[in-house]
Amino acid sequence: MSEAKLHGEASSNSEDEPTSPVSPLARFPPLPSLESRSLAPEFYGFVAWAVTYLLFVLYVLWAILPDEWIIWLGVTWYPNREWALLVPAWTIIAVLLTYFSYFSMAIRGTPTFSENCTYTGTIQFKPRAQYPDVCWPNPYLKYARLDAIPEAYDLPIGLVNRVLYDSNGSTT
Repeated sequence: MSEAKLHGEASSNSEDEPTSPVSPLARFPPLPSLESRSLAPEFYGFVAWAVTYLLFVLYVLWAILPDEWIIWLGVTWYPNREWALLVPAWTIIAVLLTYFSYFSMAIRGTPTFSENCTYTGTIQFKPRAQYPDVCWPNPYLKYARLDAIPEAYDLPIGLVNRVLYDSNGSTT
């Protein structure tokens, strides 16, 4: 490794080198050249920022300046001053109502505790029939040992409840 790279100095062709453990500071993905990049996003971003601040300053001036000063500036018609409070209040209520609506829709879409999909997933492994060769032929079954571990599957919740919470009080 060169002495310039050890001290963190940029080499002349650092943009051409791929990212590697030797040069982990190489850019990924590489930036396009300045000639091929458009400056439109930067321009539009600046215009949006400037217009936003200009509108905010005009809003604040309209809200706090006396009527005589606004008329002196040459403005002959402007909205009633009560809108200076109503617009932010309605905006806050609209945002809160949006949050409440999404929260309500999420609760409405949640299944109740009595539905099967609450405690079972969308993919269930149900036990095979008594004779698997009849319903689901398994080509490997004839090579299986008799003491082999059976295939894993989900137990029905009724069976689990009968085993765990038997009404007779006996546990097995």
